[in-house]
Amino acid sequence: MGAALQDRLGGHAKQRLRLWLRLLTCSSVVERRIAARFREDFDTTLPRFDMLAALERAGPAGLRLGEVSRLLMVTDGNVTGLAKALRAEGLIETVPTADRREQRVRLSAAGAARFKAMAAAHETWIEAQFDGLSDAETDQLLGLLDRAKASIQAAETSIGGARP
Repeated sequence: MGAALQDRLGGHAKQRLRLWLRLLTCSSVVERRIAARFREDFDTTLPRFDMLAALERAGPAGLRLGEVSRLLMVTDGNVTGLAKALRAEGLIETVPTADRREQRVRLSAAGAARFKAMAAAHETWIEAQFDGLSDAETDQLLGLLDRAKASIQAAETSIGGARP
């Protein structure tokens, strides 16, 4: 951190670092718990669920594998492996295209039914994780997180663009 930024932040720097660590901890704990539930209840992984969710949102037209990769923010190789496994399980199918180089996939009927069950369970699990917050607290936290997201996005452009 540059000296000018350190001076400008003063005592707030440590508090903001604590904020980042708290957000990271909350996210990690919830993700770990949800991943464990997917393994236990559906014998699947969170990345598989995420891919099925992206395809469900895309509808019958499906998505190109590169689009899935960008949506999930993972490498093309990861998506290719996921697609291969989901196709072998009959949960997704290839969409015929005029360009044979283009690989599009969509949910199969079995995949849509499986995703529907998984999504309902996922919603219940997420609800349980945040059950200790009132509706007003949830709304307040969402508003603050929206402001934090805007701040993060503004900082991204002010420090020279996005970096991995």
